[in-house]
Amino acid sequence: MTPKQAKYPWTRTSRDSALAALDRAAQIRVLVVGDLMVDQYLIGRVDRISPEAPVPVVSATQRERRLGGAANVALNLRALGCAVTLAGLVGEDDHGRHLRAELGEAGIGGDGVTVAHDRPTTLKTRVMSGGQHMLRVDEEVDQDVNDAGAKALLQAIRDALSAQPHQAILLEDYDKGALSNDVIDGILSLARELDIPVSVDPKFRHFDRYRGVDLFKPNLKELKEGLGLQWEPGDAAARDAGIQDGLDLLDERIQPKATLLTLSELGVRIRFDGQDAHHPAHPREILDVSGAGDTVIAVATLMLACQVAHPDLAAVANLAGGLVCETPGVVPIDLEALRQEILGLPFSA
Repeated sequence: MTPKQAKYPWTRTSRDSALAALDRAAQIRVLVVGDLMVDQYLIGRVDRISPEAPVPVVSATQRERRLGGAANVALNLRALGCAVTLAGLVGEDDHGRHLRAELGEAGIGGDGVTVAHDRPTTLKTRVMSGGQHMLRVDEEVDQDVNDAGAKALLQAIRDALSAQPHQAILLEDYDKGALSNDVIDGILSLARELDIPVSVDPKFRHFDRYRGVDLFKPNLKELKEGLGLQWEPGDAAARDAGIQDGLDLLDERIQPKATLLTLSELGVRIRFDGQDAHHPAHPREILDVSGAGDTVIAVATLMLACQVAHPDLAAVANLAGGLVCETPGVVPIDLEALRQEILGLPFSA
């Protein structure tokens, strides 16, 4: 039977539970496994149009490299106060060496990061001017990791889980190849063996592989394309019916214990235990949505590890995703700002 949407009030208990989870963050260690990237920014000014083509000329004055992909999720967890072990693939190149060095600076355990000799480190270069995102260039190899690489990555993950207790495992899939079928199956088997909850931020290639996970967090595009749903842009009624069908299909095919569906300007939807709730987005000055999904899954995973009720987990993750959209570029969550947002959320009547 299709779950019916219900209103779950934000109460004093909700607030106290969420704040207690933030206070407990230092006691939580999360293993983050997924596609590692370097986010590079070329920042400059635009004074003229190119004589070669009708495009702006950016006079670059600044170049920055930041941790991206699953590494940005790890940064968000560190910003929340969690201990983090990171696992994934980097190339035998300068960007890979830079990423590993940055992990140490950020206090992120990188023992699970393995070097793949057949691919470069994934690099995303964003061209920025006046706070505006003008262009992105991706340099990557996105085929699934080969058998030898998968075995090496799984061994590094086993060693990390054996070295110290972890309270959650977070799989961050960007379809760049680190999370192959063998790697996913191996991690889920280890999680069951060790009784560690698993959250997943999926992409399309392995959408059906994450059967039985504790928290599955697609966005609307991933739900639509991952399940082959169809509706016309602007047809809200068809979209809402498609969302309902998609959540039902997820329950049937993947059977996650909970699904957190992010809906951009429409907020989030949470499906759990035969129940269904929607949390609308909060009014924001949206400057850049880059990295918002990383923040949502990081906050949701902390809440999951601390056994916060699913409706409250969704409400806090919704707040966090909106907060990071107020800052240009890919940035981790500001813990104090999130705490203040939680404190300011009014109790439901």
